[in-house]
Amino acid sequence: MPTFPLWPKRSTTTEQEHDMEHPMPHRLRFFLVMACSISLVFQSYALTPDNRPNIILVFVDDMGWGDFSCFGNTEAQTPHIDTLAAEGIRFEQFYVNSPICSPSRTAISTGQYPQRWQITSYLAHRKANTERGMAQWLNPKAPMLARYLAEAGYHTGHFGKWHMGGQRDVSDAPPITDYGFEESLTNFEGMGPKLLPLTQLPGQEVPQKIWQDAERLGEGYQWMLRSEITGGFVDAARTFLESAKKDGQPSYINVWPDDVHSPFWPPTDRWAESKRDKYLAVLETMDQQLGGLFHYIKEDPYYRDNTLILICSDNGPEKGAGRAGPFRGFKTHLYEGGIRSSLIAWGPRWITKKGHVNKESVFSAIDLVPSLLEFTGVSTDQEIQFDGEPLLGTLLGNTHQSRVQPLFFRRPPDRNAFYGVKDLPDLAVRHHHWKLLCEYDGSQTELYDLAEDPGETNDLAERYPEKVDHLKRMLLEWHHSMPLDKGSQWD
Repeated sequence: MPTFPLWPKRSTTTEQEHDMEHPMPHRLRFFLVMACSISLVFQSYALTPDNRPNIILVFVDDMGWGDFSCFGNTEAQTPHIDTLAAEGIRFEQFYVNSPICSPSRTAISTGQYPQRWQITSYLAHRKANTERGMAQWLNPKAPMLARYLAEAGYHTGHFGKWHMGGQRDVSDAPPITDYGFEESLTNFEGMGPKLLPLTQLPGQEVPQKIWQDAERLGEGYQWMLRSEITGGFVDAARTFLESAKKDGQPSYINVWPDDVHSPFWPPTDRWAESKRDKYLAVLETMDQQLGGLFHYIKEDPYYRDNTLILICSDNGPEKGAGRAGPFRGFKTHLYEGGIRSSLIAWGPRWITKKGHVNKESVFSAIDLVPSLLEFTGVSTDQEIQFDGEPLLGTLLGNTHQSRVQPLFFRRPPDRNAFYGVKDLPDLAVRHHHWKLLCEYDGSQTELYDLAEDPGETNDLAERYPEKVDHLKRMLLEWHHSMPLDKGSQWD
């Protein structure tokens, strides 16, 4: 088992007692969630260097919580993803750690809040990054899950959108292979070999190039119809897995499609005029192409019996395209629609509750890194301060435990207003069933009981002033403990 800094045990106190006895410390501490729940995972399956699990992380770009048909979408069908959900677990209270792509990708890769690395909005041109108080790329010294697994003998590959450095005029960013991946294939936002999109309208004979400037961001680029690019990433991932199998070593790969991020370009035979209809056609096409990867895993005994697949989205949907189910808000918003993500876990060797829907466990993308380190039996060689908590028992369906610590959020610095909302909340915290949002200075508080009001329609701030004060104190302390961007200058 990996070793982490000392983590206090879960208390048996009530929620109110817990809040009084465990105020937020000046530095975030990390908690160990009952080790007995983790040991249950391995009682019938002992890990050795020769049978460590393969892991595939599918991270979809700009997809809403309610867009998979297994999460309630009746306007499109995602049968290949739905089948994984029927054979695995669906999680309804899973969060990503930012409502926009680059910081969300940083969080799921490092197990830390992206604010620690000064990546708090999408990475853009060099000047724009500086104006917003952001780094130009993720520091390669960040605690990357891929690097820890690679050092432990895993084959590691990244296939799909990167967007943690190398975009627009930032052509001196580190290559993706500097972050622990031995092979990569990305799109127009990442350094190294890439697939670049071609667009084609019905009746158009010659496809058109977009994002031609991306040719500068690494050698080995290939042009492909945008409607087929996920299939290109899947093909590359399958080739990688075939090679890894011959070597007899486990694999960890990212498959990060960007189909459902605008602009939407479905196949010409599925062309539509409205934004929503284009989006739905692209969504179904992505599912079909991802199905090629899932079929490969299921048909190969080497992978079928020893692979965990995780699927979620990096943030909420673009307005007018995807849907966030019953939740309020969109991409860039700190309301539930911007940060709650539909998570699916599939792994028949470990997940025995087939088709289970976990409606209770509150956890997030930063929790996946320490959980997967536990899962693979890989330890870090240094005292890494993960913001995530190991919740392997929850991930595999053995428990319904939630994070002990609250979840904190800060808006992208350039998104104080977006999608018609003129003054978006700057900060948010989720703790137990409560959620509080406020401005940087703690003003304009909103308080919601998500157990009773998941759509955030009934503001309870005036009714529960003590709860507001408690959550606000924790939230502001976290906010000021993180490196600050220049969000206040965009008010």
